[in-house]
Amino acid sequence: MMLTGNRGLTTTEAERRFAAGQGNATPNGSSRSLWEILAANVFTLFNGIVFAGFGVLLALGRWQDALFGLPALFNTVIGVVQEFTAKRTLDRLAVLNAPTARVLRDGVSVEIPLERVVLGDFLVLRTGDQVTADARVVDTDHAGPSGLEVDESLLTGESDAIRKRADDEVLSGSSVVGGTGTAEVIRVGADSYAAQLTAEARKFSLVRSELRSSIDRLLKWVTWALAPMILIVANGQMQAQGGWGVAIASGAWREAVVGAVAAVIAMVPLGLVLVTSIAFAVSGVALAQRQVLIQELPAVEGLARVDALCLDKTGTLTTGEMMFDRVIGLRNVDGWEGVLGHMGSAPDANGTARCLAEPFGEAQAPVDPEIIPFDSARKWSGLIVAECPDDTVPAPGTWVLGAPEFVFHDSGDSDQRITDALAEAGHLAESGARTLILAHSTERPAASERAELPAALLPVALLTFREQVRDDAAQTLRYFAEQGVGVRVISGDDPRTVAAVARAVGLDCPEGRDARTLPEDLDELGEILEHERVFGRVTPRQKLAMVHALQRRGHVVAMTGDGVNDALAIKEADLGIAMDTAAQATKAVARLVLLDGRFDRMPGVVAEGRRVIANIERVSMLFLTKTTYAFAIAVVFGLLAWSFPFLPRQLSITDGLTIGIPAFFLALMPNTARYRSGFLKRSLAFAIPAGLIVTLALIAVHIAASQLGDVSEIELQSASTLTLAGIALWVLAVLARPIHPFRILIVLAMYAGLALVWIVPFLRDFFQVTWLSHDLGLFVLSIVAGGVVLVELLRAWHLRRISSRSEAVLQ
Repeated sequence: MMLTGNRGLTTTEAERRFAAGQGNATPNGSSRSLWEILAANVFTLFNGIVFAGFGVLLALGRWQDALFGLPALFNTVIGVVQEFTAKRTLDRLAVLNAPTARVLRDGVSVEIPLERVVLGDFLVLRTGDQVTADARVVDTDHAGPSGLEVDESLLTGESDAIRKRADDEVLSGSSVVGGTGTAEVIRVGADSYAAQLTAEARKFSLVRSELRSSIDRLLKWVTWALAPMILIVANGQMQAQGGWGVAIASGAWREAVVGAVAAVIAMVPLGLVLVTSIAFAVSGVALAQRQVLIQELPAVEGLARVDALCLDKTGTLTTGEMMFDRVIGLRNVDGWEGVLGHMGSAPDANGTARCLAEPFGEAQAPVDPEIIPFDSARKWSGLIVAECPDDTVPAPGTWVLGAPEFVFHDSGDSDQRITDALAEAGHLAESGARTLILAHSTERPAASERAELPAALLPVALLTFREQVRDDAAQTLRYFAEQGVGVRVISGDDPRTVAAVARAVGLDCPEGRDARTLPEDLDELGEILEHERVFGRVTPRQKLAMVHALQRRGHVVAMTGDGVNDALAIKEADLGIAMDTAAQATKAVARLVLLDGRFDRMPGVVAEGRRVIANIERVSMLFLTKTTYAFAIAVVFGLLAWSFPFLPRQLSITDGLTIGIPAFFLALMPNTARYRSGFLKRSLAFAIPAGLIVTLALIAVHIAASQLGDVSEIELQSASTLTLAGIALWVLAVLARPIHPFRILIVLAMYAGLALVWIVPFLRDFFQVTWLSHDLGLFVLSIVAGGVVLVELLRAWHLRRISSRSEAVLQ
């Protein structure tokens, strides 16, 4: 049906505009291409140094000493896969779901692909359609009962449908829920509201992760330190072979190069990134089994760090459905129950009215009444009941159901019954209940007057409705309160309604704040957010501003929601969480998705995040201890022109037994320690002294070997390997505490593995180690014993330091 005399564009003109770039095609892709992802993860200074050393050893035929290249390769592959997965998720993000659009072409309504809509097209809008481009309403079906009503809740958070008149704008991504009309397209493609929202959400960003940022910062420090260290080590190794000239002439430079590569690679905590990624991946699988989808692995740690949780009311604290609460009779008029039952069962009843079908559906309904449909602008609907000789049907006249302040706002009547009804409705609204009033008038207006309220309306009953609160919401919020997480409820609904829901789930909030009164300045907004917890009438931009304001004040912010209006805030939060009912665009930018919509899954995610952080902090001390002693040994041995005391393959023994294998198991064990910021500082406070203890022990072994006289190079390397392994395994033992049977088994298994290297001939030959002489063996044993005592003292000091700082923070 044509609603306007305009015939729309001609086919020729539409094709011309499409060719001129005025079509509705939206830009695809995130802000990073596959090549950019590869370049960011592959072509790094860190990888350049590691793979250069790998290539040098392969060129020298020393593949046994080049095993360190595998963890570096795995780290790179994992980084590329994670970022490419995030890119694919963002590329699938879309606010517009409609496959086709209906437009006027040559005066005829036709369906065309979404991207073929052009600037100036006339959209033909019907109930159930999604608006495919920003447009200006030209005409609505005035012959129909309700005109054109549009649901913009996904875009703006406003839960009620909006009535659109001529010259009003309709936004792409909104949906027509009532009436028909035509609208002229005024913005297409990248300029449309939906495309701009999508483009902003598609901007690539990695989840904020303290673990990842700390490790990245550490790797950056290590990388920049490697360049001068390479020169020191290379020179030291050449000098140890008799000088550059002698080493080159005799071919001893090969051993010098191998020693230099071993020294440099030992400084790099290759396995730390790998073990962290594996721990995240295993946690992701565990959470998936609990119906929690992790869309980016480091998000596992996010909730463990969160101290500010922003909740969208609808779909998070509530199910999004209204339920009938109670009715308060004001005046006895025959058949009012039947009127409510008929309104609740009408085909075009809105969500609130449908709640009336069950409690009043059995009452006798009026016979063939004339319907005045609900209109979002006037906020009421009605029934016109004709006179009937049967007294059991509702009283004849006009029945109106709507918001009390709209039904009686024009009334000049000073009738006390109206005054009392409005006062009672106000009290009910303040309690957070959605309140409607049923009124009756004996008049029956003519068809041309049915958009206006009839005269002589009097209140009959007040009805209250409440949103259905999720059963699991109260206990989950109670858990967060116990954990010191501040909760803010932000919604596009009436502040009083939001406050009532907040009180229903246990939050202490006498009243909600109308967001329309909030300042735009982020500092001022942050100050308000520190003291107030419940906000209504919040726009999507304000939700985003609230997240930024809290972050500016040092909070780690999580944001939950289910509408497109939540998408930008969810994306910018430190941890975005989408419910199962969320729009596809919101799920695409969220880091976590609760697939079964159970809010009580959140404590389990917190526990999983804490386990990951606590365990990675434990194993990071192992890796950083190694980095410390590797740097210290390289400096001392390089400056003193001593031969590096290990072959790369011998370092593989210590790395595997003291760090790599046990770190994998320790990273996956249960751990309930609460999160504390400062992961890297605490790790370095233990690792640096521990690394220096190992360094001093190795220096002592080298000096002792030179004093003992006839000690071969292989004996010196074997003694150094045993010294390093013995002390490093005790570092593992103290970090594996508190004592647990499985942890004891891990440590004992590593000691057994070290013994096998010396007992099994094949392994002894492969790793080029040998049994020590009596004197050298006793000296190594005494050095290891001394190192064990120093590590125990270090651990006791470290624990006291952590405890005292935690108490200072609490005070």
